[in-house]
Amino acid sequence: MSRIIPDTAVIGGGLHGLSAALHLARAGRRVVVLERSWVGRHASGATAAGVRTLGRDLAEVPISLEAMDMWHRIETIVGDSCGFHSYGQIRVAEFDDHLPALEKRADAMRQHGYSHEEMIDRSELRRLVPALSPHCVGALVARRDGAADPHRTIHAFRRSCEARGVVIHEGCGVTAIEQRGSDWHIRTGEQEFTVPVIVNAAGAWAARLAAMVGDVIPLGLKASMMIATERLAPLLDPVVSVVGRSLSFKQSDQGTLVIGGGLQGSADIDTLKSTVNFIELAKGAQAATDLFPSVRDVRIARTWAGMEAKTKDLLPVVGPSPNAPGVFHAFGFSGHGFQLVPVIGSIISDLVVQGETRRHISPFSAERLMTTRAAA
Repeated sequence: MSRIIPDTAVIGGGLHGLSAALHLARAGRRVVVLERSWVGRHASGATAAGVRTLGRDLAEVPISLEAMDMWHRIETIVGDSCGFHSYGQIRVAEFDDHLPALEKRADAMRQHGYSHEEMIDRSELRRLVPALSPHCVGALVARRDGAADPHRTIHAFRRSCEARGVVIHEGCGVTAIEQRGSDWHIRTGEQEFTVPVIVNAAGAWAARLAAMVGDVIPLGLKASMMIATERLAPLLDPVVSVVGRSLSFKQSDQGTLVIGGGLQGSADIDTLKSTVNFIELAKGAQAATDLFPSVRDVRIARTWAGMEAKTKDLLPVVGPSPNAPGVFHAFGFSGHGFQLVPVIGSIISDLVVQGETRRHISPFSAERLMTTRAAA
């Protein structure tokens, strides 16, 4: 049997890389995924897996709403529910002086023609989240939002990729990329690939990959920390955040509480290691117990920190390279990329196969960050 020669290399085996590979394979491309560790090793495996339109930057709202529609039919895309539940996401106002910020946000969404974010009063908040402390006064809610199971999602996208003929190479870190005519020659530790198209979905390492093809894109690093507790009886359905605090609070299907919210540990992309800062993480535990007093004595089972690229404006880089024909970027999701996974794969497929996309992605261009650096 003859060996299939790839025409597209996706660098990075996180969820955005897998989604791009899946959509490209379904569009007829012969795709190889190159992952230096293993599929879902870093940001995708460390995420709280929030499926959130609530509070998105205005530039992201259109693709986020499209992604939400895709999540509501995710089983038709990857053959699995991915553990997705649409119980809503809620941003709580603890005190009266927190309400104006939420009301201003809801008004701004309505003025732009969006109705997915809704203000609710204390009584509706208590109905949706009975376990919440009674001192909370109101909230902003997106009722179609929810959360998924990150590892189930990774496995579902991987299975779907491989069913469509995508070849995944783990332990295959890219060491160099050079242009050869209209193709790109990729060197890894043990293998070499020559392809006309590269998708850079390398997460925290994406700036290094971009530099290999001539795109100098400044990136920061996030090491968002998480807490998982022992299993509890059902406590709440929606995902809860709160004004003025770093908190994301949800309960998994298994009964564990998953507590995050963007508190930062430290990470080293050279050693591939991230470290939890327990002093900082205690702020998240305090916020959780202030809002949910009944969990004060619940035992923590484990903690962890992820590793992800962060852009200056916290918007991702999605689109063609400005300097390297045939190279496309999908990275820099800055801690809020999980919900966008299905739509970003579709966008990348459109760009590669059709040369354009109907979605408005100019706010995510690489040039905006490169120009910023030049001006500085």
